[in-house]
Amino acid sequence: MASIALENITKAFGKINALDDVSLEVKDNEFFVLFGPAGAGKTTLLKTIAGVEFPQKGLVKIDGEIVNHKEPMHRNISMVFESYALYPHMTVYDNIASPMRSKLYKKDEAHIRRQVERVTKMMQIDHLWERRPSQLSNGQRQRVAIGRCLVREPNAFLMDEPLAHLDAKLRHHMRGELKEMQSSFDTTTIYVTHDYMEAMSLADRIAVLNLGKIEQLGTPMEMYYTPNNEFVARLFGEPEINIFDGELTERSGELAVRAFGQAALLPVAPDAAKVLRGGEHRKVRVGIRGNDISFSFDEVPGWLRGSVYVNEPIGNKVILVADVGGVRLSLVVPNDTRAKIDQPVFLSLNMQHAIFFCAEKGTYIVRSNAAQHVSDAPGTKEEG
Repeated sequence: MASIALENITKAFGKINALDDVSLEVKDNEFFVLFGPAGAGKTTLLKTIAGVEFPQKGLVKIDGEIVNHKEPMHRNISMVFESYALYPHMTVYDNIASPMRSKLYKKDEAHIRRQVERVTKMMQIDHLWERRPSQLSNGQRQRVAIGRCLVREPNAFLMDEPLAHLDAKLRHHMRGELKEMQSSFDTTTIYVTHDYMEAMSLADRIAVLNLGKIEQLGTPMEMYYTPNNEFVARLFGEPEINIFDGELTERSGELAVRAFGQAALLPVAPDAAKVLRGGEHRKVRVGIRGNDISFSFDEVPGWLRGSVYVNEPIGNKVILVADVGGVRLSLVVPNDTRAKIDQPVFLSLNMQHAIFFCAEKGTYIVRSNAAQHVSDAPGTKEEG
């Protein structure tokens, strides 16, 4: 396998910068995820590494060698496209075997058969060898495309949303298979997704892209617990993190946050208070995850008063959205919770888990008890 380095990569389509001075390094044998919303530049970055796109500026290095002017076939890269890109006239077997029959990477037929058997069993498509792409479902086609990528031993695997067309159960299964593949084969893998669960469960490290720039580069735990800014914080977790305006104030010698236009003050944890007192921030933005909010339909002294805006059952839990002083807060409640629209609800925010952002720039300032919670990041959990 190989390390991959990008130095100051810029790629424009007309007046639009798809990649804007992007630099990063993917370590040998690392599972690296490119994550972000549609149009962020993830696929363009992947194609630049593969050689399908050429940057106007910057260097692409594979194992220290500059490959800007090397054609894709000479970079020894195996890539899965979201659009399948299967040969319509070939069977499943021949599609998966095709990389091992090329002039550059030719193998004997006995080796080819062993590899095809291995990956088709992994993909649960070993009974489809004789079918052609037109006879397959979208999910089956995607698995064939993944299988064709996995039969070789390239410098790196590049995967562009390979699980996007699979059903939820198979997607969950394939996440485990891909992680096992990476650890078993000692592969370098760069994986594109817009699904935060895929990113957190698969990645050794994540690069969050937005409008062609890297917003943050780090581990899944860092993304979840110490996001660089509000944009990154909103990408990770279900429901989306609650972020609201607050004003710092002193109460009996302790720092607290006044918010929602209510009399109740939200206490700031001592470690966060030390940082906030040392800065010039009087107005802040406060982030609270939905599972860090307690609720009651009976009035509780000192709790925030709001009203039910939405009560949304989603299987094993319910997302309740409350309107508090014109701000909507989403919280996770038990799946047997029943609530009527506009019904009064009282909330308590666990400020021991609060994240504070700059009110003007939206950038990260401090997280309460950050060191304590980093080890508990939900990288393999189904909730945020």
